[in-house]
Amino acid sequence: MPSKTVTVGSSIGLHARPAAIIAEAAVNAGVPVTLSVDGGEPVDAGSALMIMTLGAGNGAQVTVESEDEGALNTIAGLVEQDLDA
Repeated sequence: MPSKTVTVGSSIGLHARPAAIIAEAAVNAGVPVTLSVDGGEPVDAGSALMIMTLGAGNGAQVTVESEDEGALNTIAGLVEQDLDA
């Protein structure tokens, strides 16, 4: 499955607000998208709760996977942004 590894841009990491924004975008994409941290199991990017279980803080490396390149790039872009601004 195509993947892209990006750095978490939100200053506090993937807590409730950025997780909700990312989850909404993943659901709207209409295709499966997963997120994972090094050594961890992939989680459904369409679930804010599952995203928060990653424990990905600012600067953490997160791998985004999806068969759909558009969804992959959209979610990867959101992970890289400071969604707390």
